[in-house]
Amino acid sequence: MNKLTTTPNLSDPDGFYAQLLELHEGRDKQTSDAINARLVLLLSNHIGDHEIIAQAFSIAGQNGKDPSP
Repeated sequence: MNKLTTTPNLSDPDGFYAQLLELHEGRDKQTSDAINARLVLLLSNHIGDHEIIAQAFSIAGQNGKDPSP
């Protein structure tokens, strides 16, 4: 079974966060929600591993609980 990486893994987390904020800047909630949905689909397609994606869905649905499996 493949395992989702939940430890920090971004080479530039601050840059990533800044880009994400910039992407949503000036947009209404409906547009931001649509962007987020497209990002989920694009990145899920890139990952391509249903087990990994299912783990991510499970962790994301835990409402603020520690993401460590």
